[in-house]
Amino acid sequence: MATPHNTAEKKDIASLVLMAGNPQRVKKMAEENLKNCRLVNSVRGMFAYTGTWHGRRITMMAHGMGCPSIGIYSYELFKFYDVEKIIRVGTIGALKKDIPLGSIIVAEKSFTKTNYNNFFLDNGASFVSANKQLFETAKCEFDKRQISYYAGNIYCSDNFYTRENQVKLGVEKHLLGVEMESAALYINAKNLKKKALTICAVSDNVATNEELSAEEREKIFDEIVDVALAVLTKK
Repeated sequence: MATPHNTAEKKDIASLVLMAGNPQRVKKMAEENLKNCRLVNSVRGMFAYTGTWHGRRITMMAHGMGCPSIGIYSYELFKFYDVEKIIRVGTIGALKKDIPLGSIIVAEKSFTKTNYNNFFLDNGASFVSANKQLFETAKCEFDKRQISYYAGNIYCSDNFYTRENQVKLGVEKHLLGVEMESAALYINAKNLKKKALTICAVSDNVATNEELSAEEREKIFDEIVDVALAVLTKK
C-alpha cells in the first residue's frame, strides 16, 4: 500500500517505528543500529529504512519539520501501514535556565496552539498526551541505565522564528522546552488509537541563548536512540 508520500509496500514497514526530522540523521541511525537494513522509501528525500534490532523488526523514518510534515508521515504510517508505536527522537530548546545543554527531555504532554489540533480534535490551545505506557517505560529505562533526564510537559510551536515570549509561556504552563512536532504526532496517535512518545535532547536554551553546534547535537543522540529502541520493543 503506497501513498503519495511513501512508496514502501505495506510489508516493508514494521509495526514499530522510530522517527527523526533530519533524513541524514535517520540514515545514520539506521546504518549504526539496524541489522540488514534497507531503504524502503525515499520520496521527497524522506528516507525510511527497515531492519532488525536485537531480533525485532524496526523501521526508522524521517518526518521533516513542523506539525504539517510529521502529521502527514505519522498519519500514513498509523492509518495505512498498520504501525502501532512511533517514538520521535529530536532536539528541543529548553525554556528553563537551569536545564543544561545536552539534557534529555521525555515529553509526557505537549501543549500546542497549532491548527492541526483544531482540525482533528477541535481543542484550540490545549495539552495532548503521549502514551502513558511508553512514557513510563522510557522513564524506567533511563533510570535503569542511570542516565539523568527530565520528564514533563513541553510546548509544540508552529513557528521556529517567533515574537512570542516562549519563556513566559513556559513559566505559565510549566513547560520544560519547545519543539515543533510532538503535538501532531500525539494527536494522530490519539485519533487513530495508536501509541506515541517524544524524547528530545536539549540543543539550545531559549532562556539563556546558549546553543550546541550541529556536530555537538549529533553526539548526544546515541543514548537517546538506544533507549528509544528499547522502549519501542518492550512488550
